[in-house]
Amino acid sequence: MHDVCPGARLFREPKPEIFKCPYCGEEVEIWTDEIKAVCPNCKKTVFKDQNLSCLEWCKFAKECIGENAYKTYIMNRNITIKKKLLTEIINYFGNDTKYINHAKNVLKFSEDLLAKENGDWHIVIPAAILHDVGKKNEKIYNSYKNEYQEKEPLPVVKKILLKLGIRLEDIEEICKIIAYHNASEIINTNNFKIFHDADKLVSIKINLRNEYKTDLKERINKSFLTNSGKKLAKELYLSKNKQL
Repeated sequence: MHDVCPGARLFREPKPEIFKCPYCGEEVEIWTDEIKAVCPNCKKTVFKDQNLSCLEWCKFAKECIGENAYKTYIMNRNITIKKKLLTEIINYFGNDTKYINHAKNVLKFSEDLLAKENGDWHIVIPAAILHDVGKKNEKIYNSYKNEYQEKEPLPVVKKILLKLGIRLEDIEEICKIIAYHNASEIINTNNFKIFHDADKLVSIKINLRNEYKTDLKERINKSFLTNSGKKLAKELYLSKNKQL
């Protein structure tokens, strides 16, 4: 046990901190090893950021604070990253809610599939939220889709991820997924497959009433890369009683 590590002390020996509720101004107590609490006045959930710490990169992190505390830290850090990434794309796209809503839908399906498939939350979720930043200028994007999708959004994506303290090796994988997210023949990782199927689940719903309608079952069987994605697509879109 590395008792002298100051970066881990707040996780090994948690203590309460006081925050102001953003809804009513009441004081809310949140412990240093937690990320949220319910306001005693308005009863709304108040979140704090899980800031970057040495636990992010230290190879002794689990040993230092214990596996359960480490899992809690990673979960809280992921929640913080997701909230900040959503804020980033809302600011990036502004009034263009089309791509913001699309990213949120892909995010939702990504979380569903991650609960069933073996993938990395910290890779799939940033890819899901940021994958369409290259479409901000849709006229340019449509004029040369493949090259634009592979190259143009990456500087923006890297800038956002670096600002949030994401590790360079993770940024590289996230960017590769985004660059080739329409080219499943290029990448064959579990993280890519989960993201690909989440994106496909959204696109099928959008196109269900036109070009996908006649051969939907065949398209699902051929185009999905995970068993969970294929199963979910059939549950959602092949039911005769499903109203979309």
